[in-house]
Amino acid sequence: MAYKTLFTTVTDPAAAEAPLNVATALCRAWDAHLDVLTMGIDRTQTGYYYAGANAMVLQETLQRAQAEANDLEAQIRAKLEPEDLRWNVETAVAAIADLGRHVAARARFSDLAIMAQPYGDSTGVELEPVLEAALFDGDTSVLMVPTGYDGPTDFKRIVIGWNESAEALNAVRRALPLLKAAEFVSIAIINPPTHGPERSDPGGRLSEFLSRHGVHVEISVLAKTMPRISDVLARHAEDSGADLMVMGGYGHSRFREAILGGATRGILENAKLPVFLSH
Repeated sequence: MAYKTLFTTVTDPAAAEAPLNVATALCRAWDAHLDVLTMGIDRTQTGYYYAGANAMVLQETLQRAQAEANDLEAQIRAKLEPEDLRWNVETAVAAIADLGRHVAARARFSDLAIMAQPYGDSTGVELEPVLEAALFDGDTSVLMVPTGYDGPTDFKRIVIGWNESAEALNAVRRALPLLKAAEFVSIAIINPPTHGPERSDPGGRLSEFLSRHGVHVEISVLAKTMPRISDVLARHAEDSGADLMVMGGYGHSRFREAILGGATRGILENAKLPVFLSH
């Protein structure tokens, strides 16, 4: 499989700069098409509507969101027009409680969604549900790009966070084009279960699977020497000189919404390198 349709959502031009730069570089490298959704967000609290807000006030918030969306579209078009690649920009307006539906509807027809880091002191509250919508509701793989990232996009050294789960295996399968092109791939296993199916050979079956695809693999069995698994995995990626991490995107349902689980959130909060996620 090749990545031929890339997708990204822009709600904040500052947060979108790094993902857009990576997306355009990957489109050129892979001869892919880039779909961009620029969104104006109505950030009015839902309860405000239920309280019987004045119709003129509600109309004003929607007009402000539409103006924001149009301004974003103009900025993105100005950025992409000089680029030698295929692209299109679509604009939408949504209430913050409903933006996931719009993102998922577009993301599901892409091979890879490239999203901004959803956590940070200056990030908008909409970035987390946007990433979750692509990953869970859009059922597409997500490449999360850290804020301010200006590193390589050819991803020669990759770390896989492996825990024998279906999500992790699905992430590996969907990341195969990247893994096959890499020079070094480390399967990182933290505190493998003593009674699990791979207890005698942690990561062995995955290593065999990848080797048959021509992937150069090594297995790293790590002890949980830090409070969080995400911290151990991040340190191993840094020690390995990795420029990409591949892992399953974990979550649980709350009020019928997909919420990123602890391990996934821990990696994304402090990531210094792009993270490939699949659910």
